[in-house]
Amino acid sequence: MADNLHPMTAISEFMRQVRDDVDASLDLLVPTAGVRPKRLHEAIRWSLFAGGKRIRPAIVYAVGGAFGAERKSLGPSAAAIEMIHTFSLIHDDLPAMDDDDLRRGRETCHVKYGEATAILAGDALQTLAFQVLAEDEGLTPEIRIQLIADIARASGTPKGMVAGQQLDLAFEGQDPVRVPIKVLELIHSRKTGALISASAKAGAIIGGALADELVAIERYASQIGLLFQVTDDLLDVTQATETLGKTAGKDIVADKATYPRHFGVDETRKMAVAIRDEACEALAAIDRETSLLVGLAHLIVDRTN
Repeated sequence: MADNLHPMTAISEFMRQVRDDVDASLDLLVPTAGVRPKRLHEAIRWSLFAGGKRIRPAIVYAVGGAFGAERKSLGPSAAAIEMIHTFSLIHDDLPAMDDDDLRRGRETCHVKYGEATAILAGDALQTLAFQVLAEDEGLTPEIRIQLIADIARASGTPKGMVAGQQLDLAFEGQDPVRVPIKVLELIHSRKTGALISASAKAGAIIGGALADELVAIERYASQIGLLFQVTDDLLDVTQATETLGKTAGKDIVADKATYPRHFGVDETRKMAVAIRDEACEALAAIDRETSLLVGLAHLIVDRTN
């Protein structure tokens, strides 16, 4: 990537490279649609290759790159984390959860392939992700074990993505203004923030970050995770379905606790900028090239403009 590119051009080019690299890795790691059971593998690929932003793999690459990790050493972990993320989207869209018909601009997995196959597709992606991490011979056994533990913790319970989804469901239907802000932060830190934080930590660990650098990266990542969910909440109430690629206004219909419903759109926009700035400030403690990490923070906020 050329050093003289405009910052936002540079981050756009970086994101393009990440998408290309991750898609190539996933294509090699996931059985083709012709492998039996064909319907299951078609469903997995339908969801994986639907044109996602690949934010979490981008964080793996950006953080790892900041600490000097070779790009090829980051690939399997980035792909595994995208598998975990896609598994969560497949299950979130199910009738028992968010009951959504659209994801990334096309039919959700259960609408296209049926509810049972969608559940199995999510299950398969989750288990395949951990297989990829365990079998990554480019990393030492110690690093592999640490990554598996961190990503499993971020995916499950009591402080991971699954726990966050349960909390989100528990507070549906309540007056969003009456939901304490600490509860709202708790939901978001688990449902969205935990896997984003694990992505950043994975890049740092593979890159050999020192203990104090790891603390700064975790602080950055926690703010990025919150920022992503806050901007996602904003997009749900400010953008059309055609723009989002998923059904707009679902949070309102489901009476979900969100930042715009709690604080209003304008105040939530201000909060997003403040969270972005806090994320960038956390990087000041690291004597590394962190321009891509700063660019990612700005990119997330710019989704709402």
